[in-house]
Amino acid sequence: MKAADRTADEFEAHRRHLRAIAYRMLGSRAEAEDAVQDAWLRWHAADRAQVENAQAFLSTTVTRLCLDRLKSAQAQREVYVGAWLPEPVVDDDTQYQPGPETLHELAHDLSFAFMLTLERLSPLERAAFLLHDVFDMSFGEVASALGRSAAACRQLAARARSNVHANRPAVKVAPDEETRLAQAFVGAIRDGDVNALARVLAEDATFISDGGGRVTAVPQPLFGRERIATVLIGFARHYHPEKHRMRPARINGLAGCVISTVDGELIQTMALEADGCGRIRAIYVMRNPDKLRMVQP
Repeated sequence: MKAADRTADEFEAHRRHLRAIAYRMLGSRAEAEDAVQDAWLRWHAADRAQVENAQAFLSTTVTRLCLDRLKSAQAQREVYVGAWLPEPVVDDDTQYQPGPETLHELAHDLSFAFMLTLERLSPLERAAFLLHDVFDMSFGEVASALGRSAAACRQLAARARSNVHANRPAVKVAPDEETRLAQAFVGAIRDGDVNALARVLAEDATFISDGGGRVTAVPQPLFGRERIATVLIGFARHYHPEKHRMRPARINGLAGCVISTVDGELIQTMALEADGCGRIRAIYVMRNPDKLRMVQP
């Protein structure tokens, strides 16, 4: 095998793992792909004879690249129009999941609740938590990646861990229950039935819509089932079966749907988070066309 082929094969063996780290660090599939591609360039130029652990080397490289990107991303978020949501991953796209050898439950969690919690952490807290708690790197390796002491990295990860566990749903909902709720939700929307929709929602339900200033969207989160039901039924009047189509999909691991025109123009994704008590606790709608480029109608 040629040396160039061997170099590429070694990198490809870790690409999925690197995508998983980068997406959770950045919340953007496009930026994650760019970070992984830059990591490939660093790998190609590296003296690999000096690399003892390829996965640790590449994880460190992609994490540092993500931290650099987060510096500019934070400035952009400060002027972001309306609510911010991570770029959706549709139909359980495995390229943003680590390999099956990664057993930690959080490593396979792409839910909006988890991603939004990561977004509220500082970049260093996010990196320390992901590398150690989620992707099983030792604190010595994390310290090397972040340029901090192992003790400092333990503190960063501990603060992050506290935030993550405080914001995680207490109950894991079975896929069949999620599908049942999604069907009831869609049925109420199509029937224009405010009361039926409100019955599907938790009393303290949340609705978040991201248009990024590019398209119309609810500018701030909505709270409470009656208000959300009324607003959604109002929006539903613009949905016409002869002009639009709604296909069921898994959005960041949640039951939901992709809405497009019959001509194939993507309008939005909608993900529904169940509360474990037979109700929908959160609705996440992505309308920003910049974040829908990798979604199939």
